Amino acid sequence: MLCICLLFGQSVFLAGCGEKPAVEVDADKLPSNEGGFETPAFLDSAYHGETAASVDEAYIDTSAVSEGYVAVSAYSDARLKFQVITDEETYNYDISSEGKPSVFPLQSGNCYYTFRVMKNIVDSKYAELCSTGADVWMGDEFQPYLRPSDYVNYSPDSVCVQKANELAAAASDVNGVVANIYDYVCDNIRYDKPKAENIQSGYLPDPDETLTTGKGICFDYASLTAGMLRSQGIPTRVIFGYVSPNDVYHAWNMFWTQETGWITVSFEVSGNEWNRMDLTFSANGSDDSFIGDGGNYTDVYKY
Repeated sequence: MLCICLLFGQSVFLAGCGEKPAVEVDADKLPSNEGGFETPAFLDSAYHGETAASVDEAYIDTSAVSEGYVAVSAYSDARLKFQVITDEETYNYDISSEGKPSVFPLQSGNCYYTFRVMKNIVDSKYAELCSTGADVWMGDEFQPYLRPSDYVNYSPDSVCVQKANELAAAASDVNGVVANIYDYVCDNIRYDKPKAENIQSGYLPDPDETLTTGKGICFDYASLTAGMLRSQGIPTRVIFGYVSPNDVYHAWNMFWTQETGWITVSFEVSGNEWNRMDLTFSANGSDDSFIGDGGNYTDVYKY
């Protein structure tokens, strides 16, 4: 999946790495910078081994599915995968074979889910180690996009969360928080071409590392931004998909707001719908034709 991000980095960002492109902003929508935004209580996620269903050293924790996530831990002498399955779609994840817990979102909403831990047998063939299911009902559809997971890994003590708190404190409302975080990421993170050229399958970003080093690939940009916004109670997705006209595989963000928002690159954040915010393109000075009105983006996976 990420190897295509490498091609994207080579073909687009060699021309980027400059100043942030001009952004048209309606002055009436800018935050007052007088503060006033209050960060909500932190929503966390955790693995609860004492309640997990287990078979052959594979443990699936469904105790928090109403909060939008499932957790898993497993031990094996072979490579492991974890499947999150509904009638509509299946997500396959690499997980540790040394018992390190993983957390994944329930992105298909309210429905019946099947969860399976799979062990590599030979070549690309896997056999089931453990499975269980859950009829999921989330009172809040945004729960999967308000909490940490393997793809968006942060905690109350994370450097990125502390920075997000600082940026939010200077904002008067939600739109100001998004604007401040957008500007900060665009101004401080640069695309890491050497990293893209050597990325391995199964790579997971570390938002704090991205923030500290000031560089990353598209997945790093999207994960960092999602962590910062989620920590402020703003539902945010990490999206993987294709961007025309070259059908490059890419990662970006979508966030939710109930109010009419601010303008980023060439399209406006409107109320009561998901809106694309592509920080990798914006920070690296990519031509606006890659952003367009959002119609050239094809969503494939959301986390």
